[in-house]
Amino acid sequence: MESIGDKMSMGIPARIFATLLKISPSSIQNRLWKWWYQRISKAHNKVEFRFMNYGYIDSESPELDSSDEAYRLFIQLYHMNIRDVDLNNKQVLEVGSGRGGGASWIAKSKSPSSLIGVDFSKEAVTLCNDWYEQENLNFIEGNAQDLPFDADSFDIVYNVESSHCYGDINKFVSEVFRVLRKDGYFCWTDFRDEETMKKTEEIFQNVGFSVASKKEITDEVVDALDMINDAKKERITELVPRTIRRSFETFAGVQGTPVYDSFKSGKLKYYRYQMIKEN
Repeated sequence: MESIGDKMSMGIPARIFATLLKISPSSIQNRLWKWWYQRISKAHNKVEFRFMNYGYIDSESPELDSSDEAYRLFIQLYHMNIRDVDLNNKQVLEVGSGRGGGASWIAKSKSPSSLIGVDFSKEAVTLCNDWYEQENLNFIEGNAQDLPFDADSFDIVYNVESSHCYGDINKFVSEVFRVLRKDGYFCWTDFRDEETMKKTEEIFQNVGFSVASKKEITDEVVDALDMINDAKKERITELVPRTIRRSFETFAGVQGTPVYDSFKSGKLKYYRYQMIKEN
């Protein structure tokens, strides 16, 4: 994937971080991402920040409770990712659960028997367990490339806008395959450049997954970014320290940042895959 670290508009902390990622082996990349994510989590521990994804404009938008309406665009990305899979009374895992907003909504609205959110940020896991009190929902600290679960533990695993942070995608996908039961579903959505996406799909298939459906959803994600841009910038200005504000805008895909510009130019595209473990 083309590095965005050379873009001066991303903020000094993010630019240094992206440069280190570019020159580091995969084992070090994973540690760098963990450090950066912990920094982000500590910088804004406000309950208002329940979601970290870019959002999605959905023609099949779900009905939401009034308490969730403010987060509609972010919830719609989760809804799009899992809507063709029945989660009722299933054991479900989210890898990269972040601030927990998506897991909380799915646990409430899709009625899994249990939903575990695993994240490599201790800070984020602590916040989530403090914020959400739902009987079928729990958050634990763990590494996506070495999941802390036995084989054949889950009926469904999903992953939303997180895997681009992982140093070794092959290990991640292999771990998802291991913890899924036979005929289980893996629902994945994230962004890549076209060449990297081709390699990622090859990994999906080489590990053993059958691709049930796939779709490019870049336009719907960019439309969501445009719709919430002003409000997002306002909240970042209000709640994020000035020293990392521009870097956080880059992380959030605000207009005029390298991530946003890469979506608009076509250098980055956003994808959604649903896969089945048939063997």
